[in-house]
Amino acid sequence: MKICQISISLMLLFFSVNTVNAQEIHVSPKGKDVNTGTMAKPVSTLEAAKKLVRKAISAKKIPQGGLKVIIHEGTYDLSNTFVLDEKDGGEPGKPITWMAETGKKVSITGSKTIGAENFSKVTDKTILNRVEPSVREKLMQVDLKAAGVTNLGKHRQYGHTLPVIPAPLELFFNEEPMILARYPNKGMIKIGKVLDKGSVPRIGDKSNRGAIFNYTDARHVKWVGQKNIWIQGTFNYGYADDYNPIDYIDTVNKIMKLAKPHLYGVNTGRDFQTYVAINILEELDMPGEWYADEETNMLYFWPPANMENSVIQVSMLEEPIMALEGVKNVQLKGLTIEGGRGIGIYMERCNNTLVAGCTVRNVGTSGIFMGQGAKLLDENSSVDDYEGVAVSRQVGSYQNHMYKYNAWNRNAGENNKILSCDVYNTGSGGISLSGGDKKTLTPGNNVVENCKVHDFNRRNKFTWSGINIDGCGNKLLHNEVYNSDFHGIFVHGNEHLFEYNHVHDVTRNSDDTSPWYIGRNPSNRGNILRYNYFHDCGSASKMNMGIYCDDSSTDVFIFGNVFSNMNTNHGVVFSNGGWDIVMKNNIVVNPISHTGVVSALYYTWAAPQAKDFFDVGGLLRKRLEKEIDFRAPPYSTKYPSLITYLDVIKEGKEWQGMRAQGNLLADNVIVGGPENPIHLLGGQYAQMDGKNNLVTKDDPGFVDMKNGNFNLKAGSKVYKEIPGFQKIPFDKMGIYKDQYRK
Repeated sequence: MKICQISISLMLLFFSVNTVNAQEIHVSPKGKDVNTGTMAKPVSTLEAAKKLVRKAISAKKIPQGGLKVIIHEGTYDLSNTFVLDEKDGGEPGKPITWMAETGKKVSITGSKTIGAENFSKVTDKTILNRVEPSVREKLMQVDLKAAGVTNLGKHRQYGHTLPVIPAPLELFFNEEPMILARYPNKGMIKIGKVLDKGSVPRIGDKSNRGAIFNYTDARHVKWVGQKNIWIQGTFNYGYADDYNPIDYIDTVNKIMKLAKPHLYGVNTGRDFQTYVAINILEELDMPGEWYADEETNMLYFWPPANMENSVIQVSMLEEPIMALEGVKNVQLKGLTIEGGRGIGIYMERCNNTLVAGCTVRNVGTSGIFMGQGAKLLDENSSVDDYEGVAVSRQVGSYQNHMYKYNAWNRNAGENNKILSCDVYNTGSGGISLSGGDKKTLTPGNNVVENCKVHDFNRRNKFTWSGINIDGCGNKLLHNEVYNSDFHGIFVHGNEHLFEYNHVHDVTRNSDDTSPWYIGRNPSNRGNILRYNYFHDCGSASKMNMGIYCDDSSTDVFIFGNVFSNMNTNHGVVFSNGGWDIVMKNNIVVNPISHTGVVSALYYTWAAPQAKDFFDVGGLLRKRLEKEIDFRAPPYSTKYPSLITYLDVIKEGKEWQGMRAQGNLLADNVIVGGPENPIHLLGGQYAQMDGKNNLVTKDDPGFVDMKNGNFNLKAGSKVYKEIPGFQKIPFDKMGIYKDQYRK
């Protein structure tokens, strides 16, 4: 009798699923979870739909072509991560697809929607007197507790080498992030005379002393006595960002003290040693700014438009909004994932999954994070004494863990694709792509293709690029990355392919940064940049590079790319003592400096550190001999030229890897810039050979140079001046139209 009841139940389930469409389960805000999931009787939540899918999978009733979960138009606010795991996968040719209703907007959020009717004008004179008179009539308020929001999160220090942490509560208005009240609204405040740089964790100083310095703007007087004020900026080096609380402000001596140390200590005198002050009610003075009082749970807001019929949301969920863990043959299509305090979509141990046509935006950390993050074990540790463990569903100390364990396999999975997605307004980078195994050189075959990634540094800055990539054998194809003061693409690992990407308007206000970066591991080889378009990157007043092959990078092949208006004063390609950096058959237009720059760093500014890199226990030796074995297969057979890297020249003083070799600039078209396209820094060991480059001040025969069409005409002199120059497919670079991009 029991067996009979189960059989009848399964028959009823599949009859209900199959009555309208044999491949569909329907979800709608108008549905009920007790429903059968048909179009006529949809369920109301993703969790209810998942139960129906699991029943179909367990009964082995997935139809040919797969099973589709059609999510109907509406907003689905989640209070917990929506997880798809090993129980939720399909089969080859029979994927499980979670997709938006065709042509409709489906928003899956980690936020709470607050209706405009919950807001009222501020009448409390104590509050009104704290803001400018011009603001008072426009200031609105909402009682968050009354609206069902009791957890506002906490402001905590974050920045370069510190763990990436979920954001505190954030406010979104009509799908755009609003600005936590700050000063100044534009520009930065310069750091004045430094009286005490504070402790310096980078060199092992753990006295936990915040810096003391003179402030340079009289506006600081208004903030005296206010709690929980933070400053964000680059306090010493132009790449090392920090978000740090103010301890006190002394208006008599015009000094400010920070509550926490900065990694490198605070310094002054450079144009990037600046900050903005954040989380100050008194600075709520423009449309779009807001402030939340943690003691009263009251949120104050100057709306940028009429609130009636506007969508107002506050972020709530600190965990990922969606997590794909151990799934196979699962697809997400056409969904908008938004409004969380942490990660948008988290992926781990996936195989043959597809995220296509989705929008991931307005999240506190990373948009799409493929592979594990890491957890710091000792909060007092810094970069060199870092200890941590790999963890799931959080970013955390990913960068420090990767720095210490450069061959870390993050268990991302293989044969996964992120296709035609838009990722923007994220707190800590756009997409993190991983997969494959660096130690065994096993490719992951994971791909990010035809994605737009922009405005990805609302919180964390340096190293949190539009796209971060690690592992082995993954691909970035036809993506557009733009709008950042910091890096565009940040690279770890081997055998990655970067092809047909369009990178522009990045590294606009930072120092020692680049649109494409790799560094500090000579075993990260076999990376290919082919047919990409880089333009309008860098800042002439800062130290910027184009393709940045930092300390001891090797074997980067740069072919068939177009570089235009590169404001990178350290070269279009820059190598810090690298090997086998080859740039061939590229077009460079209007560079402000040399095309190829090589530094013999170990014989100049880094000479005192050379032993720390190459000798026993040194960083590079650890990476070549401990994390991998570069003298044994697969490295010795794949990269035989690397075998001599640690050979001794002078015992305890010099090693082969200190001397650049195998670098080549050949067969390139260079319009503008210095007559000699190569610049060597540091004498005879800064090597780059030049061969058959066409350097000209004149248009070499572009279709329309003035308007940025860098296709070469058939009769261009380039083909005569550079025999064998291969046509560059300029028109194919960047985003293309497909079923997700009309």
